[in-house]
Amino acid sequence: MHEHPANGLPVGFTSPTCHHRRVTRSPLPRVAVCGISLEASTFSPALTTTSMLAPRRGRDVLDAWDFWRPGGSLTDRAAWVGVLQARSIAGGAIPAEDYALLRAEILAGLVAAVAEAPLDGVVLDLHGAASVVGLDDMEGDLAVAVRAVVGPDCLISSGMDLHGNVSRTLAETVDLLTTYRTAPHVDWAETKERAARNLVDRLALPSGRRRPAKAWVPVPILLPGEMTSTRQEPATSLYARVPVIEAMDGILDAGIWIGYPWADEPRNCAVVMVVGDDAELALAEATALAGDLWSRREEFGFVAPAGKLDVVLAAAIAAPVGPYFVSDSGDNPTAGGAGDVTWTLTEMLASQELAASGKRAIYASIPDAMGALAAAEAGVGADVRLVLGARVDDRPAPPVEVAGEVVAVVPTDDNLEVVVRTPAVDVILTRRRRPYHLEADFTRLGLDPRRADIVVVKIGYLEPELFAMATGWMLALTPGGVDQDLVRLGHHRIRRPMFPFDDVSGVDPVAEAVLLPGDTSQAVTDPARP
Repeated sequence: MHEHPANGLPVGFTSPTCHHRRVTRSPLPRVAVCGISLEASTFSPALTTTSMLAPRRGRDVLDAWDFWRPGGSLTDRAAWVGVLQARSIAGGAIPAEDYALLRAEILAGLVAAVAEAPLDGVVLDLHGAASVVGLDDMEGDLAVAVRAVVGPDCLISSGMDLHGNVSRTLAETVDLLTTYRTAPHVDWAETKERAARNLVDRLALPSGRRRPAKAWVPVPILLPGEMTSTRQEPATSLYARVPVIEAMDGILDAGIWIGYPWADEPRNCAVVMVVGDDAELALAEATALAGDLWSRREEFGFVAPAGKLDVVLAAAIAAPVGPYFVSDSGDNPTAGGAGDVTWTLTEMLASQELAASGKRAIYASIPDAMGALAAAEAGVGADVRLVLGARVDDRPAPPVEVAGEVVAVVPTDDNLEVVVRTPAVDVILTRRRRPYHLEADFTRLGLDPRRADIVVVKIGYLEPELFAMATGWMLALTPGGVDQDLVRLGHHRIRRPMFPFDDVSGVDPVAEAVLLPGDTSQAVTDPARP
């Protein structure tokens, strides 16, 4: 579909009422569901294509969520219209051509939906940290394009990841924003449901009272999720304040977006937002929470003891009991790493200390399609010698040679997983990159992580099941597209000064606070004069 170069609408689009017969108007509000959800590192050479984003369309968009399925909690609250929703495990930036096609299809679907009957609302499913090659602020760009189709009276709501970014463009364009309140994100489904419920609740109000005021406060902090987990202070108590603010009279929602540090874009920083009908209270609470976040910035630290790999591996070897978990953090695929960095695996296979210790390790994982297919063809029991990894990101280390016995071959609908047993390390090899967050991810490969001495996983903070079984855990500060050493990555386009990159001793953390008006309030940019 050809698009207008300025607003992204299909060429020739004027009014959808001109050439289509309207459907009978339902007494329920009519709400479209669409979006593109991705966390993407601009420091990774990987790209996330349309096929990786696995777009759902139509009814499949709704069936992806329990609350929209038949009998779900929100099924009967609106006439829901699935358009297109694309979602992927974190990765690299989306090629511009792929984004343009997905965006055009979303807009065309909305045009068609509006042509049938007016839309009262849109649930815009976003992560908040997607990147597109050559474009800053994908979420803001998509939101503006959606708004141009659905018009100014249609309410737009989004439930985002707290590691996402909220640019002023996005904050101005989307009427209702909410975000996760836990990291690890045990409330992700609850947040998506809250975004949809907030929307239908506001649509139940009379016209002219539906759109709340929004206090938007960007805070010049940019930290990795492994330093801002809600398992520990100061994030525990800061995020505990969010539901307290939400419960106040005149407030609808509150959130802290801690931001995404592995993209070099001007929008990347922490943001506090409070949304509600009491505009003065929303601004006061948002600036107070932002001030507290700023005042406690020096308290943030890694969620586990951290160090260079040799130090971490020595601690794991010395541990009296297992399983001792090691986070290979720099190439974490669920944060945006390419997943095929071989640096840590190379060091482990070469470690004389590990070999001499008599202990065994599990390594999860290394994606290499050709290697996985070759090992599977050789079959269980075969001895193989494979050259693996570094097909996408070879900057830290070249491909690694892995020699051992194939002890498991497990094909699935969308992947192929193989275990190659070397003298000291059971190496999990996959056709496609994937996370290892659950005990079942290991046991279905014939590996028992509870009985292992050492388990090395490409991950940041441990997900709940792994965290519960670990007798010890350290975060290895390893290289890759999501390196925890942010200064080593080299940001050039983020706004400065920014903590922890710069001297911020003279910074006013709420200097850029803005009150975006709702149906009954006026814009305020000076928090001293709400």
